[in-house]
Amino acid sequence: MLELHSRRKKGSSVCIYSNRVRMMNCCGLVTGQKLPVPLKIISVDVQVKGHVATVTSTLQYVNEEDRPLEALFVFPLPADAAVCHFSAKIGEHEIVAEVQEKQTARDQYDDAVSSGQQAFLLEESEESSDVFKLSVGCLSPGQNAAISITYITELSVQADHALRFCLPAVLNPRYTPAGSAAGIVSEISSVRDSVPYTLTLSVHVSSPNPISKLESKCTLDPLVFLNSDHTLATVNLSSGHKFDKDVELFVYYENTHQPTAIVEAGVTTAQAGSLMSDPVVMISLYPEFPKEVMSSLTAQGEFVFVIDRSGSMDCVMHRGEGAQMRIESAKETLLLLLKSLPMGCYFNIYGFGSSYESFFPQSVVYNQDTMDQALKKVNEMGADMGGTKILQPLKHIYSQPCYPEHPRQLFVFTDGEVGNTKEVLDLVRNHSQSHRCFSFGIGEGASTALITGLAREGCGHAQFITGTDRMQPKVMQSLRFALQPVVNKISVQWKVPDGITVDTLSPPINVIFQGQRSLIYAQIKGQSSESSEGSVMIQYNLKDQPVTNQLHFSLKPTEDTGLMIHRLAARSLIGCLEQEERAGGAEVESIKSKMVKLSVEAGVNSVHTAFIAVNKHNRETVKGPLIQRRIPTQGFHGVLKMCRSKCCRSIANSTSSEFEESDSIDDSWESEIESDGVCGGLDAACEPQMDSFLQLVSLQKASGCWELNSALAQVFGKTEDELTNQKPAQVDGSVWAALLALIWLYGYKIQQQDEWQFVAMKASSWIRSQNVGGLSQCVCDGNVLLGCHVKEETLGI
Repeated sequence: MLELHSRRKKGSSVCIYSNRVRMMNCCGLVTGQKLPVPLKIISVDVQVKGHVATVTSTLQYVNEEDRPLEALFVFPLPADAAVCHFSAKIGEHEIVAEVQEKQTARDQYDDAVSSGQQAFLLEESEESSDVFKLSVGCLSPGQNAAISITYITELSVQADHALRFCLPAVLNPRYTPAGSAAGIVSEISSVRDSVPYTLTLSVHVSSPNPISKLESKCTLDPLVFLNSDHTLATVNLSSGHKFDKDVELFVYYENTHQPTAIVEAGVTTAQAGSLMSDPVVMISLYPEFPKEVMSSLTAQGEFVFVIDRSGSMDCVMHRGEGAQMRIESAKETLLLLLKSLPMGCYFNIYGFGSSYESFFPQSVVYNQDTMDQALKKVNEMGADMGGTKILQPLKHIYSQPCYPEHPRQLFVFTDGEVGNTKEVLDLVRNHSQSHRCFSFGIGEGASTALITGLAREGCGHAQFITGTDRMQPKVMQSLRFALQPVVNKISVQWKVPDGITVDTLSPPINVIFQGQRSLIYAQIKGQSSESSEGSVMIQYNLKDQPVTNQLHFSLKPTEDTGLMIHRLAARSLIGCLEQEERAGGAEVESIKSKMVKLSVEAGVNSVHTAFIAVNKHNRETVKGPLIQRRIPTQGFHGVLKMCRSKCCRSIANSTSSEFEESDSIDDSWESEIESDGVCGGLDAACEPQMDSFLQLVSLQKASGCWELNSALAQVFGKTEDELTNQKPAQVDGSVWAALLALIWLYGYKIQQQDEWQFVAMKASSWIRSQNVGGLSQCVCDGNVLLGCHVKEETLGI
């Protein structure tokens, strides 16, 4: 139990008790009598409109103790979400929060709580835009409070064209390097046992295009369509959800790739000329590449694979039966990647934790010898490198000279637990002209700010591997993106009637991939008596050929959208201003003022503002010393990682000065993670054998062929003699082996084609290079031997 006798000093964000709090947060803070925490129920309402979701979460608190209570709840939200509403209902009174400059809001909160008033404070982490802290001050004994938070977020597009909504279930402890400022991220709490609150979730979907289906890895009630053309639907999360994983929803529309435009009217009472006073348009574009361009992938590039080897990678991918360890899944993925690379490209592999190491001093040419060396080292990899310091290996990679005509492509794999997210993203952005970055968030709790930010700033693509997802197909999709021709000279042009101007609010588009969406926000200024139609044109060069995509749209505002487009546009603009501020220079204070002004006008969050609500209806002051509680974040935002008991004991016995974000503590946190069998290594005797598909892939040569031997025969369930005796006379052993491998893949592993598409492309290309006649008969003989019915044209030989 921690009794709070002192508040923060006005004008300072440093708490007198911060060292004690930081020390005790390793395992969460609970009452000495093991009393339940005051958070009881969380209900979530999701309104999906096209590509955007408005999410309202209501948290029901009750103080069951005999003293006034101050509660602290630290939780994740999607990166770049626009938090636009925060209110608290106590009894019959609802208090709606205001957005204020952060330090002003903190001072007002501290003054209110110190004087016995009820107050609520919601603020964004200064280290990571996907972490928020909610302070609930001065709940009287037995008092109830319902706190509502509303945010708006863009929905990401998946490989199968679904739109993904995720309610994060986990907020992992974020590794914070020594010497850095410790803010909200350092105050994350943790708990092993279940907590006594429940989650309900309802989803309402509306779209201009018919809704095909909604899917989730969680159990849903049946989807109910609300109209005959299937453009309105609703669904609920089934009761009994255990909150041990993210709540992911996948929304499928018909004609997903159809470009759309939504024009939203401004607020008549807003200051003239401000963002909120004018109409704002959101354009959704899906640039399509010509088929002849997409049929040929580049064979050039420098591929750098950056693998998280911190202790947390020794956790399982999910809690279901047969779940792999994260590091083992990453190793299998590296096997596929190394077998899929084109001959003659360059590659290297880095492992990082508290330190980092590379397989080669610098990237090497991809051939049989270097591939074999790399695979040997991949087999030896373990989650044995301590903490999660990703900044230093990235700095080292960027210090290496690039190879002419071989664009650098980074593939970063991590469970995303760093406290210096913004510093990492600034580094990636500063080098975005020399590389593309593809990022992969592994397991529950990967930081959306880090994973999506790496891809955004590195002009690449982000993927999340959660629940029972397999890592390999998602990584192979990103490899396909990496092998696509580079798009350059991208420009956006508007055509509108005289008297109207359009100001683009989104950052410049730096990357375009086949089938991927581009969202553009713009402010429409002025009036015109002419045509009410405008158009936007996106132009770019693809393989030195100019390409144009154009969309015509009505300038007349659509139906009421609740200012969601304005607020997303404001949040996007705030993000751009924050990047300018971090870049430094003489205009820093001016940029900060612009950010605060825009945040207050739009009513959305920023790093320099906070939501503050003070209950002025209650005329009775709360008396008595406050008890402060750190609320375990399981349920609304899931199961947190738990340090081992010896880690807790060592921290409990440490002084506050010994626990100043030391590397040794952070590294032991990562390396000692082990919770009820969910984390920790597997017994060597229980390690699963490599399945037949991965065995086949592991036997392929860098050139794309296979050797005709007993190992290959074993994959097919045959003997080496059976393979040799059935070999047609006109082909040699390697060609016969490659044909059999292709027939087996298409015949037995077609459902995993996303994983072996590049393996097969290399094999078929190698067979064609051998100029062997009579392949039709060879395919027939191979089908008979393997019991398949694969057509020759399917094999691409």
